[in-house]
Amino acid sequence: MARQAVERARWALEEFGEGEVGKHLGVAMTSADTATHRFAADVPGYSGWEWHAVLACPPGETSVTVSELALVPAAQALQAPEWIPWSDRIQPGDLGPGDLMPPEPNDPRLDGEDLSAQGLDDALARWRKGDFGPNSAMAEKAPLQCTTCAFFMPWGRGFGICANEYSADGRVVHSRYGCGAHSRTRVVDTEAQPPQAPFDDEDPYL
Repeated sequence: MARQAVERARWALEEFGEGEVGKHLGVAMTSADTATHRFAADVPGYSGWEWHAVLACPPGETSVTVSELALVPAAQALQAPEWIPWSDRIQPGDLGPGDLMPPEPNDPRLDGEDLSAQGLDDALARWRKGDFGPNSAMAEKAPLQCTTCAFFMPWGRGFGICANEYSADGRVVHSRYGCGAHSRTRVVDTEAQPPQAPFDDEDPYL
C-alpha cells in the first residue's frame, strides 16, 4: 500500500505538469486517513522548494485518492521577502517630481487643514535630533552657535532659518547649532604676524 501511495502521489504531480518531480523525500501522516508525501522539486526560481501531495484513504477503502498538490518551501528555501505596503516603504527623501503622497486618514499630524500640536512636537523632535540640531557632529565642533550669528533668522521654539549660502542655507537649524561659517568667524592671517629676528645657532659669540 505504501508503494502504491508513493506512485500515486508521483503520478499526480507529474500530471500536474508544473515542474520536474525528483526523488521521494518522505511522508508524514496528517490524520488517521491522510498523509502528505514530499518530493524534491526542480523548478526554475524555486531553489530548495518541495512538491507536496496529500493523499487520502478513508476507512474500508483499498485505494488512495489525491486531495491536494502544492509547491512548498523547505527550511532552506529561497523565498520572496515579506510584502510591505508601499505606504510603509516610503522613506524621507523618496518623493520626486510628480509623486503624490496624500496623508493617511485621521493623520495625527494634522488638525483639520492645519498642523496639529502633535505634528509640531514631532517635527521639533526630529529637527533637534537631526543634522542641524544642537548635538550634531558639526555643532559639537563649532566654536560659535547660531543664536549669535547674523545669518540666523529666529523662528521660535529654539529654532530658526539659516541664511548663509555656504552653510545650512534655507534649512531649519537649532539656535545651539553651529558651523565654521558663523558671521563672527575670523581667521588669523599668519602672513600679517610681525617677523621674528633670525637666530643663528652657529654664531660663536652666543
